[in-house]
Amino acid sequence: MGISKARAASLLQVDKSLVGRWASGAVRPTEQSLSRISSLIKYTIPHFSMQDWQRDARSFSELLGVDPNLAQRSVQPPTAVGGGTLNCVTEARTETEKRGAAYEGFWRTTRPSVLMCGRVFHDYGMIRRGDTGLLEVTMGGAGLAFNGWALPLEGNLFVMLDGSVGFTPLFLVFRGVTLPKVTHLDGIVLLAALDGARTPAAMPILLERVGDLSGNRADDDRRCSDMSNNYPFEDEAQISDELRAHLFRDVGPEAAARGGEMFLTVSVANMLSRGTTPPGQLED
Repeated sequence: MGISKARAASLLQVDKSLVGRWASGAVRPTEQSLSRISSLIKYTIPHFSMQDWQRDARSFSELLGVDPNLAQRSVQPPTAVGGGTLNCVTEARTETEKRGAAYEGFWRTTRPSVLMCGRVFHDYGMIRRGDTGLLEVTMGGAGLAFNGWALPLEGNLFVMLDGSVGFTPLFLVFRGVTLPKVTHLDGIVLLAALDGARTPAAMPILLERVGDLSGNRADDDRRCSDMSNNYPFEDEAQISDELRAHLFRDVGPEAAARGGEMFLTVSVANMLSRGTTPPGQLED
């Protein structure tokens, strides 16, 4: 369309770096951002609508009058410094081919709120095998969106997410499940706290399956987008005392001296990860 990233950022009233990540495919725009982008495209293509985002890459490219081959690029997973694929990514692809289906579905997080002390927060999203051969993750809540990859390795699930705002990634480690269908994942999220110094911090997090994929990518994308608009504190009053105690554990040297935990861990003793065997399937 002949619009620079800087010009698009100005017209859409977003940061230029965010436009760059949209263009590279590293981050997916939110529904609100897509609506504003659609309005911008209408200046060049008057009949363009939100429904056109559901077209396949080739049809979409032809609508915009660009080379369809330029739209075939996929978001690439993390690579080693200097190029090449990280060994863990190569191994994760092999494991995803074997057991990736166990993790695919729609999910809801339950975790302590970063900003509101003592509150319990929910994010919503989707885990799905992508063209990269990895499990791709999309999560969102309270207007924020996160995209990245989940790597099943050595019995655990390692997740790397990039936010739609700012440049600080999130890292999550979940205790894996060996059953054919995972229903709950218990883990830890590592992040930079929202204080002035962006202090490194960790907190418990529980991932709960809330639905299965339909197999239609467009329909699943729409459902994922709709879920991210759910109220993040929707059932806070129903959180059990046991789960609240699990999420707000007292850890550290002082806690250890009182017989508590020295480190924030997901051990066999306190693990909430679990799964099930769908009807007609036998356990390994």
